[in-house]
Formats: sequence, structure tokens, C-alpha cells
Amino acid sequence: MNEIIQSLFDRKSVRVFTDEAVTEEEKNLLLECAFQAPTAGCQQLYTIIDVTDQGEKEELSELCDHQPFIAKAPVVLIFCADCQKWLEGYRSVGLEPRAPGLGDALLAMTDAVIAAQNVVAGAQALGLGSCYIGDILENEERVRELLRLPEFVFPAAMLVIGRPTAQQLARPKPRRSPRKYMVYENTFGGWEDMVEEDFEDMLFEERSGPLTFREWLTAFWKRKYESAFSLEMTRSAARWLCPFVKEKT
Repeated sequence: MNEIIQSLFDRKSVRVFTDEAVTEEEKNLLLECAFQAPTAGCQQLYTIIDVTDQGEKEELSELCDHQPFIAKAPVVLIFCADCQKWLEGYRSVGLEPRAPGLGDALLAMTDAVIAAQNVVAGAQALGLGSCYIGDILENEERVRELLRLPEFVFPAAMLVIGRPTAQQLARPKPRRSPRKYMVYENTFGGWEDMVEEDFEDMLFEERSGPLTFREWLTAFWKRKYESAFSLEMTRSAARWLCPFVKEKT
């Protein structure tokens, strides 16, 4: 198999890193990978915050659902959807641009996440491990203050990067859902005729272990979908997007 394709198949989230540093040369190369990503109108509607201060890493590890491994990661990058810089650019030449709306926010979020995925692919190619931290969307008030984010900028994704331990390298990658549940031709469809056994097949039956599928899914529902961090992320996401949806006068 082509080595680039193989790296996509091999890549898995890594949450435990060795003490070996990621070199500045490697980090700079990863940032250059980000800049090569597809971007709407070549606007690069994102800004990357390279978190190097250990105290800031420690605080982020608490703000992002109390995950200590974040503070131990050699590299912490926050990819911000940034609708502010073009707004200021327009104003710098005397234009009077409208305030960014929800469509602009979603476009910028897409730009930011595509750039982040380029870094993930680059890290895999360099033998580094990475993990997305979606919890950067939590605690909007404090994260905005900590990162000094202006009104029309919000964190779309965070990545932690380092050298994986032997245990992490040996850990099997979770299987993905069968294609028949993931791809439909021409129109969306499929769920209306599915029964419990189909959902068990789609949602990874081997993960239930000694539990029945219903027991496992109920526990997962409580731990993830109805969890305190999920509810907080939903609350904070609304606040992050509030400037983009508030009534314009």
C-alpha cells in the first residue's frame, strides 16, 4: 500500500508520551504542514496558538475536562477559527465590512480543522503521536480570557503531540463502522429500517465486553452524551458562537 495511505490507516490517538522532546525543527515542519492545507478562497481563516508555557498547559488540562496528559504533552497547538483578521484588514483600507455571521464562523472552523488534520498527518509521518482535544470548547469565559481571544475568534480544535510510548504504539486501533452505515448513494438514508442488532454492528459490538449491547450503550450514553463535560461544551459552544448569531443592527 502507498505509504501515505498506510499512515492514514495506522494513525490512532496517542495520550501517553515519552519524555523525549519534539524538536523545534519538527514543530516548525508541522506548522508548515498546516499552512499547506486547503483553505476557503486562500484566506486561511485560522490562527494557531502554540502553547509553550507550562503553567498555561496545566490550566488548559484542567479546563479541558481535567485531562492531565495535556499538561505532559511536548507540543500543544490550538487551532482557532479566525474571522477577525480579515475584518481588520478590510477596515485598515477604509472599508466598512458587515459583522461576521454564522456562515463565516463555520467556514473558518472548517479551515482550522483541515489545517489541524494536516498537522496530524504530518506528525504520523514523522513518527509522532497526536490527539485531538475537543474539550477546548468548554469553559468559554476562562479560555477566552486565558488565550486573549477577540470577539470573532474561537478555538475550533486543540492538538497535543509527542513521541508515543511503546504501549501506545502496540495498542490496537479501534475499528471503524462498516461502510454500509457510513456511505449512502445520492441521498441520505438507512436508519429508519435499522433494528437493535444493526446499531450494535454499527456502534462497535466488540467494545461492549461482558456487558450486553444495551447495557454498554446505556453506560456510554451516561458517560459521554449526558455527561457534565458534554453539557458544558454545549453551553460554551453557544457562547463562542453568540457574536456570530446575535441580531445585527
